[in-house]
Amino acid sequence: MKHGKNYTDSLKLVDKTKLYDPQEALEVCVQTGKAKFDETVEVHLRLGVDSRHADQQVRGAVVLPHGTGRNVRVLVIAKNEKADAAKEAGADFVGAEEMVQKIQSENWMDFDVLITTPDMMGLVGRLGKILGPRGLMPNPKAGTVTPDVARAVTEAKAGKIEYRLDKTNIIHCPIGKVSFGAEKLGENFQTLLDAVNRAKPAAAKGQYIKSCVVATTMGPGVKINPVKVM
Repeated sequence: MKHGKNYTDSLKLVDKTKLYDPQEALEVCVQTGKAKFDETVEVHLRLGVDSRHADQQVRGAVVLPHGTGRNVRVLVIAKNEKADAAKEAGADFVGAEEMVQKIQSENWMDFDVLITTPDMMGLVGRLGKILGPRGLMPNPKAGTVTPDVARAVTEAKAGKIEYRLDKTNIIHCPIGKVSFGAEKLGENFQTLLDAVNRAKPAAAKGQYIKSCVVATTMGPGVKINPVKVM
């Protein structure tokens, strides 16, 4: 596979044979961010669990202390006073049946987070086949099915991220932008890792975090010593 000049230059900064300490890895990662835009820094964690088993699922949400650096568009499906509270909290879109219909008939997806109240899940459940593959289906564990929609909107806008295993037992999460610098990225990284460690299933056996890699949108991966993040 042929890479561009920026990627090739960035690759020279990374020692592929080394397992870095977390903060050092983030410092190197920031240096590899050579694109003309402010690249996102992502964490990729391979866990020693089997996502095919219900008792080994790892899923949750956490508010990063420095946010993600992106403008999050929030849709709230709620009625009456809950809808009013969502609007006051800063939700970008608020509605009920009409919003569900808009998604179904127009394939409208101009939002990043969908929050709803428990009593509306019967309605929102109709969107499972549309939202599920995109990772947008509301879930109580992620705090997106809640009676306190105002708080959920505030947290989403402040930089709340959801972490969950994919089919290959890997968690992929953004922790900020290159412009944050290594120190702020380090605090976001530690907040995410603390949450993932707390979410360790009782059924998990052996080493919980098998590998940990950080990378910018366009840059190479930087390996972190998994022992240092458990």
